Amino acid sequence: AWLSEPYKDMPEFRGLQTASPEDLYDSARKAHLAGWQIGVHANGDLAIDRVLSVFERLQKESPRRDPRFRIEHCTLLNAGLIQRIKAIGAIPIPFAGYVYFHGDVMHFYGEERTKHMFAMRELIDAGIRPPLSSDYTASPSDPVMWLQSLVTRTDYQGHTWGSNQRITLKEAIRAGTLDGATASYEEHIKGTLEPGKLADLVVWDQDLFTTDPSKLVNVKVQRTMVGGEWMYES
Repeated sequence: AWLSEPYKDMPEFRGLQTASPEDLYDSARKAHLAGWQIGVHANGDLAIDRVLSVFERLQKESPRRDPRFRIEHCTLLNAGLIQRIKAIGAIPIPFAGYVYFHGDVMHFYGEERTKHMFAMRELIDAGIRPPLSSDYTASPSDPVMWLQSLVTRTDYQGHTWGSNQRITLKEAIRAGTLDGATASYEEHIKGTLEPGKLADLVVWDQDLFTTDPSKLVNVKVQRTMVGGEWMYES
């Protein structure tokens, strides 16, 4: 994670650095010059700072139009990092269901720090469009669990972490559809229901917008369409 402050009750541990600045820059530069989209895992605030410094250097030395640099997980943020993310046009990709599924480890960060983790509210308010990510297999690939986690910021035991980062259901659905497609340059073929796009969709057994947000995790898939054909029916 590589944090500016250590984990709670672990004063000597601030996470792991898995790449030196030089190695990260060298690898990213090769990919950038080859025209690849770059995605780097960075969880802690210091790790995100390092990754942004590489992205900023690449664009200064060899500018590319709309590179859509990705910061995978992008967990712990502050106002300065959010401003830099927006300025460089990077795409932060926070865990969608972490608060709900991994609530048992959230206490290691300390209550105050959880207010700045998976900062969907602050990112969206800054005009950034973060998509959703499951980090499967570390967390389930379960969209309704993601929605409940994002809308309530409450874990499976009922403890709330960082309620200031709650977003609306509409915002969460957009993040999981159109914004996810945009993060991989695929917004022209998927992400919304429009003529000419892939007819991939799911029908739920309840109206998500009238379901109690704390019960979203119980909503089931009724039917699934892929490429305009019904492929599954419960």
